[in-house]
Amino acid sequence: MLKIIFIESTGKKHEIEAAEGETVMQAALNNLVPGIVGDCGGFLNCATCHGYVDEVWFEKLPPASPDEKGMLDCAIEKNESSRLTCQITMSADLDGIVIRIPERQT
Repeated sequence: MLKIIFIESTGKKHEIEAAEGETVMQAALNNLVPGIVGDCGGFLNCATCHGYVDEVWFEKLPPASPDEKGMLDCAIEKNESSRLTCQITMSADLDGIVIRIPERQT
């Protein structure tokens, strides 16, 4: 199993496990991480799984697709490290990834 660390705006950490090939969003939903809602089920129809990827990890991700970029325009408190967690698939390269949850989502 691979590790994901979610950090709420208050600093509270949620360290969870994910299977290789599982999306970060699905792992968060499976573990009831607050602030990751995933209303659309990962089909790029909302931004309720928005998170900030720490810089070290952000550089390891493939670029956001045009569809993801468009949906991120709807995200609350978007910044340069914003990604939709439904579009991040876990792999060994991402073991230990850190995702910060925007304040207004928690």
